[in-house]
Amino acid sequence: MDYLKELLAIGGAFTAFLVWLVRLEAKALGNEKEIKRMWTQRKEDLEQAQTARDETNKMLAEMRTDIKMILKHSSSNSGGNP
Repeated sequence: MDYLKELLAIGGAFTAFLVWLVRLEAKALGNEKEIKRMWTQRKEDLEQAQTARDETNKMLAEMRTDIKMILKHSSSNSGGNP
């Protein structure tokens, strides 16, 4: 009878250990999926930021060209007249 109690205690501990391992593995897999999702989100964010920078640079280049044209036009119109 004592042998059976000890065997059940060992079996219960072993079963609890296996359940803990399965839960740990499930948590690790969940973390792996979350990390992959975060890397994908980071990649998308970087692409959006690059697109926004490109658009801003294009707009600034257009503004610079317009300003140069205005300055050139105003300096040629003044032609020494105060």
